[in-house]
Amino acid sequence: MITAELTIIPIGTHGTSLSEYIAAAVKALDSNDIKYELTGMGTLIESDNLDKIFVAINAAHEAVFDVGAERVATSIKIDERRDVNKTIKDKITSVTQKLS
Repeated sequence: MITAELTIIPIGTHGTSLSEYIAAAVKALDSNDIKYELTGMGTLIESDNLDKIFVAINAAHEAVFDVGAERVATSIKIDERRDVNKTIKDKITSVTQKLS
C-alpha cells in the first residue's frame, strides 16, 4: 500500500479563507475514485498504485487554479512500503496500541 500526504496552498486568492479552494481539490480527488482522509492541515491519500495517486494529485492541483487561484504551491510526501501492506488506519492503530 502506498500512502501520501498532500498539502495544497492557494496563493493570490485575494482573501484569507481557503476552504473554497480546498473543497475544489477534494472534489477532484472524489472524481478520481481514490481513498483519502481530509485533515485540518492536509490530506492523506492511499492506493496500491502510485500512478493513480499522481493523477489524483494533479487533478486536485489543477482544480484549485480552476476556481481562481493565481498561484498554487503543492507539497507531496510519499511512503511506499513493499515489505508489508499497511493502510493509513493500520499505521494509526499501531501507534495507538503503543500508547496503551
